[in-house]
Amino acid sequence: MKSGTKNCQNCKKDFVIEPKDFDFYEKIKVPPPTFCPECRTVRRFIWRNEMSMYHRTCLANKHVEKIVSIYSQDSLIPVYDYKYWWSDEWDPLSYGRIYDFNISFFNQWGELNKIFPHVAMSNSRAENSEYCNVNDKSKNCYLMSAAYENERVAYANRISYSKDTQDSYIVHKCELCYEIVNCESSFRLLFSNNCRECLDSAFLYDCRDCSNCLGCINLRNKSYYIFNKQYTKEEYKKELEKYNLSATTGILNFTKLFRQYRKKQIYRYAQIISSVNSTGDNLVNSKNSHYCFDLKDIEDCKFSSWGGFVLRDSYDAAPGTGDYSELLYDCFDMVKNSQIYFSSVVYDSHNIQYSFNCYNSSNLFGCIGLRKKSYCILNKQYTKEEYEELVSKIIEHMNDMPYIDSKGRIYKYGEFFPPELSPFCYNETIAQEYFPLTKEEALAQGYRWKDREERNYTIDIKNEDILDNIKDINDEIIGKVLGCEHKGTCNEQCTEAFKIIPAELQFYQRMNLPIPHLCPNCRHYQRLKQRNPLKLWHRTCMCDKENHTHKGKCEVEFETSYAPKRPEIVYCEKCYQQEVY
Repeated sequence: MKSGTKNCQNCKKDFVIEPKDFDFYEKIKVPPPTFCPECRTVRRFIWRNEMSMYHRTCLANKHVEKIVSIYSQDSLIPVYDYKYWWSDEWDPLSYGRIYDFNISFFNQWGELNKIFPHVAMSNSRAENSEYCNVNDKSKNCYLMSAAYENERVAYANRISYSKDTQDSYIVHKCELCYEIVNCESSFRLLFSNNCRECLDSAFLYDCRDCSNCLGCINLRNKSYYIFNKQYTKEEYKKELEKYNLSATTGILNFTKLFRQYRKKQIYRYAQIISSVNSTGDNLVNSKNSHYCFDLKDIEDCKFSSWGGFVLRDSYDAAPGTGDYSELLYDCFDMVKNSQIYFSSVVYDSHNIQYSFNCYNSSNLFGCIGLRKKSYCILNKQYTKEEYEELVSKIIEHMNDMPYIDSKGRIYKYGEFFPPELSPFCYNETIAQEYFPLTKEEALAQGYRWKDREERNYTIDIKNEDILDNIKDINDEIIGKVLGCEHKGTCNEQCTEAFKIIPAELQFYQRMNLPIPHLCPNCRHYQRLKQRNPLKLWHRTCMCDKENHTHKGKCEVEFETSYAPKRPEIVYCEKCYQQEVY
């Protein structure tokens, strides 16, 4: 089959469907998409709230104190606390309904979604970690999301197997680290990005097996380096003291120096390790996979991100997909599944379509919150024969009576859920984090927007009055309301103010780090700005070194997440290795 060009019904831009893409759609018996890859990603992300939290009352226990939920009161979604939702004291099938062929499928599913009790937060096996979401196996953690098996971690996102770490993003097996992005197996690493196996270092970029280094880039197996220059142990300690990194002014001054230094360095076109025939960024053990990001151990995948650990033959699986899964399409938050399409938060299941938050199940269509169930449609039980016959009719009905949203976008069988059915506003979700819009832009595209809530607290310490050095701060700051430097003027879900909790202050004192001047949300957005976008551009290597194997300027072409107009000097893999290793 030849490539085909389609016009995205959302952004109105053309996109190409390759022959292998058609083969995949044919194999799983779904029609080709009518939204381009980026618009499909945004459409899923609008259903994923990781960090916006609210106080709610458990529907089943209204006399109980308020609980924390990702669903605001405005959404009207009924919520149960985690323990009650997972108990046997209620029956998810009691909300089942007979399919009505006079109403579109998405309208019927949307009505079920409005009345069905949702779990307030996805926070399992948590010990003293109430304010965590999309989280499993945590102990003494705070404001952490998309996380697995952590201890004493705070203000972190996409973090696993880590301890005593704060303000970090995409982190694995790290300890006593602060403000790191996409780092792994490191100890006492600060303000760093794309690093592995580093310790007692700060302000590093793309370094491996380094210790006692400061302000370095592209180093391998080095110690006592500052701005890629070798020092003795004694010289290093003296130089380090000059920068006064225990004070906010020292951190800000060194940040400026490091940014200037980085402008002159070379950058690897993509972080792709031990991979074959793959494109994207931050890939490990990838084979025949394209346009993928932040994945490990994947094969024959496309347009997917965040996850992996044995993911096979899957398209548009993002975010949080993988863990021994295969044949996933247009879905997110998948673990140990096969043949899951147009769904989210499905674990240990098989042959599920258009469903949400289902576990250990098979053969479900349009279901919510089912566990250990089979052959159900809109949470109503059927026999195997009844189910198979009705699903065929529903798919035909979805094509004959499609859902049409307020902007005229048409949703037939083969499209993910319409964004206007999502219980979340655009700026409550990760769509705003990775594809930011202004309120006016979001409303113009048919998305809902949540305005900032009125704040009635009094700021105890203005931002400009926060003491500069951690040595001058004592326990009196605990519980005080500190003003955020952005003062709500940014587009980063600024809370305008924040507090320092006891464990947090102990961490800063232990690490000799100053108190932050931004609220947790604004700090998270600063980390997001350090990563490259979930996009690729076709470019040519910028290397013109005469001592390399090429004559004149290197002509190797590649797909990279560095946009052509960016200032970085981007090298192909071979030229990069000749300079760094």
